[in-house]
Parts: sequence; C-alpha cells; structure tokens
Amino acid sequence: MEQTDVKQEQTISPAQPAQKKSKAIMPKKKKKWPKRVITLAVVAALVVAFFLWRGSSPRQVVNLGYIPVTAAMGDLTVAVTGTGTVQPIDSYKVTALVKGEVLEAPFEEGDTVGKDDLLFRIDAKDVETSIQQSRLSVEQAQLSYNETVKSKSDTLKNVDIKANASGVVQEVYYKVGDMISAGSPIADILDRENLILTVPFHAADAAGFYAGQTAQVFVDGTYETLSGTVDSVAVSDQTGAGGTLVREVKIKVANPGALGNTSTGTASIGTADCAGGGAFAYAAQKTITATTSGELASLSIKEGERVTDRQVVGAFKATDMDAQIENSRIGLQNAQLSLQNAQNQLENYTITSPISGTVIEKNYKAGDNIDATSSTAGYMAIIYDMSTLTFEMNIDELDVGKVKVGQEVEITAAALEGQSFTGRVDKVSVNGTTAGGATSYPVTVVIDDPQNLLPGMNVSAKIVVERAQNILIVPVEAVTRGADGGEVTVALSGALSEDGTLVVDPAKLETRAVKLGRGNSDYIEITEGLELGEKVVYQNQVSSFMDQMMGG
Repeated sequence: MEQTDVKQEQTISPAQPAQKKSKAIMPKKKKKWPKRVITLAVVAALVVAFFLWRGSSPRQVVNLGYIPVTAAMGDLTVAVTGTGTVQPIDSYKVTALVKGEVLEAPFEEGDTVGKDDLLFRIDAKDVETSIQQSRLSVEQAQLSYNETVKSKSDTLKNVDIKANASGVVQEVYYKVGDMISAGSPIADILDRENLILTVPFHAADAAGFYAGQTAQVFVDGTYETLSGTVDSVAVSDQTGAGGTLVREVKIKVANPGALGNTSTGTASIGTADCAGGGAFAYAAQKTITATTSGELASLSIKEGERVTDRQVVGAFKATDMDAQIENSRIGLQNAQLSLQNAQNQLENYTITSPISGTVIEKNYKAGDNIDATSSTAGYMAIIYDMSTLTFEMNIDELDVGKVKVGQEVEITAAALEGQSFTGRVDKVSVNGTTAGGATSYPVTVVIDDPQNLLPGMNVSAKIVVERAQNILIVPVEAVTRGADGGEVTVALSGALSEDGTLVVDPAKLETRAVKLGRGNSDYIEITEGLELGEKVVYQNQVSSFMDQMMGG
C-alpha cells in the first residue's frame, strides 16, 4: 500500500465551507428519515448558504456539484507502508547435546556476554574414557596397516623386472608363463651407440678433472678425432710407466659407426695429454637377471628393441595382497572415525556463546543435571544481540519493485505514543509468499537508533521510495485516468465566481488531456497539459451523495 505526504508551496482550497454548513444542519436523531426529506434539507441548506454568500446578487445561478482547486507546485513523498515486530539483529537459544551435571554456569540474567565466552561446562568423565580407548584402537589399527603395506612393498620390489642399463636388447631367454629361478639371466643388453675409452693421465693433471668435462679422443689406426666427455675419474693413484703416478680416466664418446670393443686410442683434456693409450669398450653390456623365483607374468621386450636404465620390462606373478591392505585401511579409518566422534562429543560438554549479547533467560545453574534426550530439557539460556534492532515487513507484489536497499524508513510504535524512529532497508527478499491470489515479499529494516524500542514491540513503517520537490500537482480526484494518460476539467475564464470557489458557468468548463507523472492515493503530478495556477474542478462528494439520494 502506498502512502503519500505532500507539502505544497501554494494553498489548495477545496471549498470546504459549503460542506461544513451542509453537515451542520443534518439531523442528529437516531430516527431514520426518508431519503427525499434528507435530500431536500441538504439542498435547502446549500441554497441558503449560497444566497447568504452572494449577498445582494441572488439572481445568478451557481453549480454546487464541483469543487475548484488550483494546480500548484508542491513536494510529494511516496511511501510503501507495512507493519512488523521488532527483533534483535541476532539471537541464540542455548541447548545441550549431551547429558550430565552442570559444573559451571558463570553468568546471570541481564549479564552481557561476548562471543566465545563460556556459558556452561558439563561433566564429561564418561566421554574422556571413551577417547582414551579410541586412541589405543587407532594405534593398533595403524600398526596393522603399516605391516600389511610393507609386506606388499617388499614383494613388489622383487616382482618387477627392470633393465639394468640403457641399450639394445641382444637376446631374450624366457617367455610369459615360464617358471624362472632367482639369479637366472632373462635378457642381454648392449649399448653399441656409445663407447667408453679408459686411459691413464698423470695424477697431478687428473686431480683437476671432473665429470662432464670436454675431452678430445684420437682413434689409433684411423687418425680420427672424436669429441667426448669425462665420464669418471679414479679416486686413487696408480704407478704408471717409469714409476710415475697416474689415474685412470673414463671418457665417453658417440660411436661413429665403425668402432668396436677391440679399438684403441688416446685422449687429451684441456692442455693435458694422457700418459698412455687405452682400449674402447661398449658403454653398456649387461644381463638382466631374476631377483626372485616364480612364474613370468609379463615381458614387454623383444630382441632389437632399445631400453633405458631402470625401465620395467616385465613382472613375476605376485601374491594378491590388495584385499588385505584394503581391509587394514578400512579398519584404520573406522578407528580414526571413532576417535574423531569421541573428540567431537567432548566439545559438546563445553558450551560457549557464538554471539555477543545480553542474557535474557537462564534456566540451568551449577549443580543441575541436564539430559538432552529428555523432551522437558528446554533451552538452557537465551541470548539477544540488541546492538542493532530490526524487523521484517511484508510488501505487496505491486509495490516491492519500488523498494531498494538503503531507502529511508519512518517508524512508529503503538506502545510508544508520540515517538518516531528512522531506519534503513537492509534486505529485500525474493522468497515471496502467495495467499488468496496475491504475493507479498519480506523486506528487512534495520532501525537507526532504537532508543526505547524493545524486541517484541509492534511497529508501523513507511518506506520512503521517492521524494519529489517543486512539481506541479493536483488532487487525484481531479484526474480521470486513461490508458494513455488522463483528463482534467479546467475552469476557463468566467467559469468560476469572483473568489474562485464556485462554478457559476458550467459551459465554460473544458475537458483537457494531460500527461501524468508520479502519483499516489492523494495527489498526482501533471507533466504536460496544465499550467501553474490554472483552476481545475472535480465532482463534489456531497453533490454526488445528493444525486444518489435523489435517484433512490
């Protein structure tokens, strides 16, 4: 429902004196007069009033069926109204989830408590015993699970078959399904693409070498020079030719294609030359052997394929331990859940306040016994946060679109006569309620300064949805609304009496189309079609009543 307050800059005179005089001569007896008698009395009173007003000019005919008003500039306030009940911004009803004796309750009604302050402490000796038992169960379950996992891990280490070097598979000795004994050769690996040349260097020079250092390799017989890198340097000295101290240095080179493990050569690293020649060897020449006994479940390599060091190339058929591990895991999980439930339950024996506020009700004290399973337990205490008061009002679906968060609200309370309060719209909910074919939506209002307002008080509120200042307005009774705007009856020159209060010439009344602006139940804005100061007339309610009586 909209309500409007209007402050006009220009006085609007609705010809009230005529109405007051007609009411003054109405009979006050409880006896019901015939309609026509009442009508004649009212008409006579109006005619007498008119001739008294006209003084010495009783001949001029006037029309008492209209009320003239002036189109004036005014301030218009549009408000949506409703009612509500004051509530604290937050509240908490303290309930127990366990049973036992109340050991502590360090507060009284009317006290202020802070967030997380202790409200009640209940004896928890039973659940503390349960927690100790649950911890022991978790430890036992954890040990069982660890043993099962370790057993499987040890088994899997020997089940997988892995390459022990990078290179090309030269020969495979078994196939899937064969039974193999531990230590048996499974496949040979040879790396022909890379060669290792081992040569001695003077110990003093070799002491400064490092793995990855660039080296030059000279092949005997072919005079080829190859680029290589230091693969490793011996950590101890040896006695070389002529009694000099030397260290063996391994240099890795890419095989150009013609070299083999019978080729020889020399090398230099930086400015140091080797102290003697050496032989080339393939970089890798290894045999994969079985680390356990059992049935060969898989083998993914073939002769001529390349493998990398530590690559899994097959596996033995392993004992299925997954079911045992899963059972151990479930046992551990159940034990952990039992412990967690017991610890969570312990928290229920210490009750703290989730809000800051005032205790308005306390029903249990130290020494009392509480049983949450009992239907008579009730609330242990009730706390209100009255730092801010609020209320909710239901707004009709036709008006809710005008309501916005932050709009000003004017508030009155029946219990505090003569006092007024202000507030702001805090929330407009879209969760409407439909009843009787109409839907309303809850709007939450926060009160700015509650002063003497208390929770539970009923209030009436006006949400100010718009304030318009200095606009052209007329009473809504003066406007006939239509689909495209409205119409007003304008009093042209000569239509009204000299003081502008009566219609003396209805022929000089003009029906005019106007454009309407903001409006409400009392006044409406005229945006086009009417000028400031023009007179408009509308039907006199007394006259309408008389017409109905005459028609009756």
